Amino acid sequence: MNRWVVRGLIICSVAGQPTLLWAQDNNGAQEENVDKAREALAKQDDDEDSTKQLEEVFQSAEKNYSLQKKGTHALTYSFDYSYTGDQRLDVNISDGSVRNLDIVPSATHNFTNAFSYDYGLLDNLTIGTRIPLVVKYDTQDELEIYDIGDVSFTARWQPAAYVPGKMSTTLFTSITSKTGVSPYEIDVNRQLSTGSGYYTVAGGVSMSKVLDPVVLFGSASASYNMEVDDLEQVRGARLLTTVEPGFGLSASMGFAYSLSYDISLSVSSQISYSDETQLQFSDGTDATAQDQMTGFLSLSLGTRVSDTTIINTSVGIGLTEDAPDFSLGVSLPINFSGLRE
Repeated sequence: MNRWVVRGLIICSVAGQPTLLWAQDNNGAQEENVDKAREALAKQDDDEDSTKQLEEVFQSAEKNYSLQKKGTHALTYSFDYSYTGDQRLDVNISDGSVRNLDIVPSATHNFTNAFSYDYGLLDNLTIGTRIPLVVKYDTQDELEIYDIGDVSFTARWQPAAYVPGKMSTTLFTSITSKTGVSPYEIDVNRQLSTGSGYYTVAGGVSMSKVLDPVVLFGSASASYNMEVDDLEQVRGARLLTTVEPGFGLSASMGFAYSLSYDISLSVSSQISYSDETQLQFSDGTDATAQDQMTGFLSLSLGTRVSDTTIINTSVGIGLTEDAPDFSLGVSLPINFSGLRE
């Protein structure tokens, strides 16, 4: 129910129809209008619960904060695009002298189509998987690749039942495979990768609280990247044999605001830290890739287009040098009759 104040008039929309609640009466006959206003402002049987609507829109966008009911299924499609621009130094050295020095701009375009499936094993335990299909293009070297990415498996557990007005806590864990094209098993001068090249085990906690019409949320996680050996990748004049990826830490926080029963806006920021990566070569030498800190700011809009469909669109901006410059994304549920209860 919405209200408008227009030069001494109070108008409300009840059941989709505008209703006059109060008007300034110079003759003093205001008491009857006030009584009518109280009656019209009282919650009607067909009024929707804004808190419930907000939660539904928010949960569709923030998968870490929602669980499937026991025995229910959910299939979601998402599309993400990210752009990373860089400057490469092109140096030609001959007989110890620099013959040519040029700074060449480069850009990498990454398109990811992903299908996520969730199943409610229990009311407070949801398991799922995500299968990404990756398209990547490098404008500098004119390289491109179309292949599967790293498939991941997740589990989310809510130790306590959700209580309206209280903080909701969810524990989660994930295993990410190395099904994508590994960056350590390709010709780095002629090919691109679609995966990390190693297995990752991660775990963390997420929390949210509804303060109608706002939802506050945050999460923290840690990941362990497994060592990869038996490699035979040519790196210059050496042969790469072993990679020891560093651990990772990540934290995010933000809020979602209900603009209406059908639309919500969320703003979140994320910061991630990746430890040093050790590279070992066949000649007994090694090298260290420095640690990285990345920051990202994301804005998402959730729009209800039907009783069962909420479309989420998002835009992200990189806050640090190691983060993508920007990203665009969209996700929506896929409804199949066979997946309905």
